[in-house]
Amino acid sequence: MAEDERATLLAATAKLVGQMIERNGLQTKDIVSVLFTTTPDLRSAFPAEAAREIGLTSVPLLCAQEIDVEGAMPRVIRVLMHFETGAAQGDVEHVYLDGAEVLRDDLP
Repeated sequence: MAEDERATLLAATAKLVGQMIERNGLQTKDIVSVLFTTTPDLRSAFPAEAAREIGLTSVPLLCAQEIDVEGAMPRVIRVLMHFETGAAQGDVEHVYLDGAEVLRDDLP
């Protein structure tokens, strides 16, 4: 994310959550809870707001801040989504977008 701007943060969060849902073939009823974290340089909005706007209205959501580690990638939104699935753990698709792919170079 280029800057900490409310509309940008909400759009980026909606895009990430939407891709997580789509790539894993989920429906809202499958999602148990979602934890959002942001790096300390993102303070313009709660990422959970974007999840509510795209329909996760009955899912428990929580926002927190990442620890401020020297040299860490700036302006990052992370999402830990707990969901019910019949898929094997190795078949769950983890989603990294817009440059965050470098955080997990072990994933395809």
